[in-house]
Amino acid sequence: MSLSSLYTGISGLDAYSQAMSVIGNNIANVNTVGFKASRISFEDILSQSLVGATGQFQIGRGVQVGSVQRLFSQSTFQTTSSATDLAIDGDGFFIVSRDGTTLYTRAGQFYLDEQGILVNHRGYALQGWMLDDQGSITSTLQDINLSNISSAPRATSRVVINVNLDVNEAILTNPFDVSNPVNTSSYMTPITVYDATGNGHLVNVYFRKQDNDTWEWHALLDGAELEGGTPGNQEVAAGRLDFTDGKLQTETLTTPFSVQFFGTSGAQGIDFDFGNSIDEGGTGLDGSTEFAGGSTTKFLSQDGYTQGNLISIQIDNEGVVSGVFSNGQSRQVYQVALARFTSPWGLTSIGGNLFAETTHSGPPIVGEAGSSGLGQINSNSLELSNVDLATEFVEMIKTQQAFQANSRIITTTDQMLQEIVNLKR
Repeated sequence: MSLSSLYTGISGLDAYSQAMSVIGNNIANVNTVGFKASRISFEDILSQSLVGATGQFQIGRGVQVGSVQRLFSQSTFQTTSSATDLAIDGDGFFIVSRDGTTLYTRAGQFYLDEQGILVNHRGYALQGWMLDDQGSITSTLQDINLSNISSAPRATSRVVINVNLDVNEAILTNPFDVSNPVNTSSYMTPITVYDATGNGHLVNVYFRKQDNDTWEWHALLDGAELEGGTPGNQEVAAGRLDFTDGKLQTETLTTPFSVQFFGTSGAQGIDFDFGNSIDEGGTGLDGSTEFAGGSTTKFLSQDGYTQGNLISIQIDNEGVVSGVFSNGQSRQVYQVALARFTSPWGLTSIGGNLFAETTHSGPPIVGEAGSSGLGQINSNSLELSNVDLATEFVEMIKTQQAFQANSRIITTTDQMLQEIVNLKR
């Protein structure tokens, strides 16, 4: 007499204890960012073949674990306050690297370490490509390192000044005096311009009413700031504005701005724009005007800036990392790379929400977010665990009942063996 049911029950206990371990792991990671739940699959064990009166037949020998499969279904997002918290809406994986080892993850909790590298909590650096100012990739895949990112200065090339000059101002008979500009002008507005090294220079623009509807303007700065210059006011540009019924009719440039600032290698030209005059095809009203009510500056701008340090970053849906600098500028610096696999179920988990490539997963297909089915990147977001507690508790009940049933097989088989032993008495 062969009571193989004893071993069949043991196979059930072993299989369902492993199933309970899978369920327990899922439930334990219900709050783990980027965690992907697993499910267990069972299969029967090779049957025992017997020969009877009616021919050959088979008796099953129990159950065994066929596979434990990751479920890479999309989970929901949690909004955070950190721009370096990233979530993938799609099938892609973040690529991270440390000490030459490249791994993959769905968990997007990244931060800047002491070296300015974007890393996860295990010190693996997020991978991406460096971009130029036009957003074109200029490097191979590398660590996203923001430690040496800065904004270079830009020399001013254009100044826009929109003023209203009071039509009721008295006409000044004395000519404009560079050494006494305040008393020989009607109105003044200052503006700071920048040279090629990022140094700022204060330029005072004086307006003098020369005649009815005609104003002179004179741009002055300190001569000590010019190569070979001497301290004191020096006129660097001048022109004339003519108005008709308060509208800017004509702009006339009499002295163009072209100076060499101290410490720079050549002359710098700056264009002064006071608005679209009627002679230029404009209305004469969208820039400088001459109306009653007092002289005032309506708008002032220039296109130069000083050197800037990185103060924050922004990441868009395509994974483009833009730096925001202390000089008010913003530019693209990196693009986050994503990877996908033909068979993500073939990836092997090494803990810490990290996966490694295997022959079963196939090689990674690396690309930019939004291409090749990689999905988009959401900044200020984290992907939550895809564990469904309701499903896990139902599976737990089923597994517990199956485990109890298999233990009952062992108990019943033991009773049958006990009856056989009792036959001798």
